[in-house]
Amino acid sequence: MRVAFLVAPEGVEQVELTEPWKAVLAAGGTPQLVSTRPGTIQAFHHLDKSDTFPVDKDLDSARPGEYDALVLPGGVANPDALRTDRRAVEFVRGFFDSGKPVAAICHAPWTLIEADAVRGRTLTSWPSLRTDIGNAGGTWVDEQVKVCTAEPSTLVTSRKPDDLKAFCDTFVQVFKDA
Repeated sequence: MRVAFLVAPEGVEQVELTEPWKAVLAAGGTPQLVSTRPGTIQAFHHLDKSDTFPVDKDLDSARPGEYDALVLPGGVANPDALRTDRRAVEFVRGFFDSGKPVAAICHAPWTLIEADAVRGRTLTSWPSLRTDIGNAGGTWVDEQVKVCTAEPSTLVTSRKPDDLKAFCDTFVQVFKDA
């Protein structure tokens, strides 16, 4: 199971990157950090800078066909930056178009909205995205983890860092079954 983790160069919530990453490794998968530019990304713990992580591949060379699944970590600035990058939006859209599973947590559904991937789906997120999801044609629910199997691909979403255990357990199983 080869899994792309798409993040902006700055603003990802560190725990929403590292815990899912560890879950993929524990399941025998291969995670790969994909970003809008090469080099390193700057993670955050809420509003404070945290660690940096090396980018494995940038969006000029990464293709959805190289991966079995996609994880979109949150943080406020991370998905806000990704949704304004045409390449990031197309990368995300490519997973849905090819029927590959996607997992997104916290504010990450902003990128899904820009990729027109929430219409007709039921999902959860950080509560402040409720209106955005509804306006994009999705249905927002306040649940720890939500799996939506609407065609063409399965979407796993969670609300916040407190939901990480359920999020990781669920998306790993969905990715294995895909």
